[in-house]
Amino acid sequence: MTELLKFSRQPELQNPFLVVGWNGDVGSLGSSVTNYLNKKLGGQSFGEIEPIEFFPLAGVTIQDDLVQFPESRFYAFPRNDLVVFRSDPPSYDWYRFLSLILDAAENWQVKEVHTIGGMVSFGAHTAPRELMGTFNSPELKEELSAYNLNTEMNYETPPGQRPTLNSFLLWVAKRRNIPGLSLWVPIPFYLITLNDPKAEKRLLEFFNRRFDLGMDLSDLDGEIKNQNARLARARASSPEIDESISRLERNLSLLPEENQRLVSEIEKFLREKKG
Repeated sequence: MTELLKFSRQPELQNPFLVVGWNGDVGSLGSSVTNYLNKKLGGQSFGEIEPIEFFPLAGVTIQDDLVQFPESRFYAFPRNDLVVFRSDPPSYDWYRFLSLILDAAENWQVKEVHTIGGMVSFGAHTAPRELMGTFNSPELKEELSAYNLNTEMNYETPPGQRPTLNSFLLWVAKRRNIPGLSLWVPIPFYLITLNDPKAEKRLLEFFNRRFDLGMDLSDLDGEIKNQNARLARARASSPEIDESISRLERNLSLLPEENQRLVSEIEKFLREKKG
């Protein structure tokens, strides 16, 4: 193992699944889902990737008066034969960073890599959350055809732009003959700076079934109900908010300035009510 991979112990694993989630993605989906798995299943940190080669260390980010240091940690769930990797997205040398993740995956003889991602949707929050999947193996796509995944997502990275980290990871995994898929949930654009428990539950339902975790997700039903109630109060308090969301529910688009106004008003309302 390279010196950039640091492990405090070696958990007992038998061909585990690997879940990869990134901090700071759309709707904080990666961190929300991996935090939920750690809390619900008792995940224990046992390794990390040293940040010095991959993150700017000349300064640090401060959020809500707390210093934010980049972290890239592995968590083990031996009873479930599962490993979770949660990390800030690397700033430099993506290929080398992703290769380190897969060095560790090969060491544990990981059977599949699952990545998590949120997508911006211009639909309303009242619509069901769709789970979309992209694969690096036609065999895996066929195997998961019964999992109620939208597998018809066609996308090509625009010229001159980088691929997403998740797509890049699938490519690197393919070169090592490790099956993998990226899981994406579209999140309403006015919730992307907030948590979306409906999107979180949609992903966790998939993991529950695929990994046979047996998790009780009823606590998320309470979070969904509470958020829907707050959004209903926001609509009741502002005819402008209600009209904008009603148009989205009818699959009508808003003007860019209307989108921005809805984002600002929803974020302000939810943060004030939460506080």
